[in-house]
Amino acid sequence: MNGPDLSAFRVLIVPGLHGSNEAHWQSRWERLHPSFERVVQADWDIPDLAAWAQRVRVALEADSRPTLIVAHSFGCLASIHASGNGNLVGALLVAPADPVKFGVASLLEQRRLECPAIVVGSIDDPWMEQQRASHWALRWGCDFINAGALGHINAESWLGDWPFGLQLLH
Repeated sequence: MNGPDLSAFRVLIVPGLHGSNEAHWQSRWERLHPSFERVVQADWDIPDLAAWAQRVRVALEADSRPTLIVAHSFGCLASIHASGNGNLVGALLVAPADPVKFGVASLLEQRRLECPAIVVGSIDDPWMEQQRASHWALRWGCDFINAGALGHINAESWLGDWPFGLQLLH
């Protein structure tokens, strides 16, 4: 793969609602890269932005190494809400959930990431239409990549190890 050696970074995996099952690309990446760390939520079934963001903050503050976040769905919203930590040097935000659907738009519309970040959206994502994902990427100061018709870019998308996503992370 081209790009920086990931061993120079701490990589935090931030799943969305219900966590990422064994077939999800995030879980597969953790198996491919045992040094990747998962942010674990107290309750994977309750999308509580403040509580989830606090877990991300604690994880960020636990280590001073330069950190990359790889978030999915509601995990993207929690990661953006938790941002501001100086050791966060990059973020890959995949298929973010729509803040409006979760009633947290007002908490996220003024947030801008202070590091390079990419939002990856899908034209047929049921949790956030591609145009909305592009809109939020712009608000958050992120580049936007349209991944095509991949649904919610999760296990049901049958991506396997999702090499394209790994390439974006690199």
